Amino acid sequence: MINVVKVGGSANIQDEYLLDELAERVLAAEKFVLVHGGSDETNDIARQLGHPPRFVTSVSGFESRYTDRRTMEIFSMVYCGRRNKSIVEGLQQRGVNAVGLSGIDGRIFEGAMKGSLKIIEDGKKKVLRGDYSGKIQKVNTELLLLLLEQGFFPVLTPPAIDADTSAMMNVDGDRAAAELAKALRSDYLLILSTVPGLLRDLAVDHSSPENLIREIDLSDTNNPYESAEGRMKKKIMGAAEAIEGGVGRVILSTANIERPIAHALAGAGTHIFSSPVLEQAV
Repeated sequence: MINVVKVGGSANIQDEYLLDELAERVLAAEKFVLVHGGSDETNDIARQLGHPPRFVTSVSGFESRYTDRRTMEIFSMVYCGRRNKSIVEGLQQRGVNAVGLSGIDGRIFEGAMKGSLKIIEDGKKKVLRGDYSGKIQKVNTELLLLLLEQGFFPVLTPPAIDADTSAMMNVDGDRAAAELAKALRSDYLLILSTVPGLLRDLAVDHSSPENLIREIDLSDTNNPYESAEGRMKKKIMGAAEAIEGGVGRVILSTANIERPIAHALAGAGTHIFSSPVLEQAV
């Protein structure tokens, strides 16, 4: 079984705890693919280069990064460069033979570029053109499986590749991890960030046990996004897509704790699943 761990790239994310535990597990012959983000550093570098990030809200209420070509270049510089190689270096230092890849390498993440975004701005619907973002439609796992079979550890990151033009495109990291977990038929997908899971109220102390939503049963809710705000909506969307695609469970938890994988598997965080529908006796 190959499971997928996704670690975010927000400010104050701590990689060390995760890398320590991954190294321990991989050296004990457990199989994982690690997917990572890099949003906060991308924002900082973009500002330094005079091309600050622009975030927009779609007509369906989801926040995303407007990705013109220059933003795409900065995005790939951080995600595929400094952030990816920093993680690979950390794993190598812990005895794991890690290999850093992006979704365009070997066309691992392949999909369709949008070209434009329909957004809400100042209460009005607008269309932004020249957008290099899209949705993954196909995951080619051959390269990842080959590396795993030969004892390498894949560290994977967006961007993806457009199937028609072969151009790079920005894709959401959480949804990319979900598509990967589906393709690998993973038992679980673990999405780690700086918060302990889905919170009822972001303004309340994050450490408060009463503030954490511990379970979401997708078979028993009409609105899994009810308490999700901002980026958390995309995490819930990715989780739902993974569950619908056959992944056993998705856990949203924190990276900033010792042994974050064991912590999550033991019940911490928000566990998302779908209970089997029981047929009523006639």
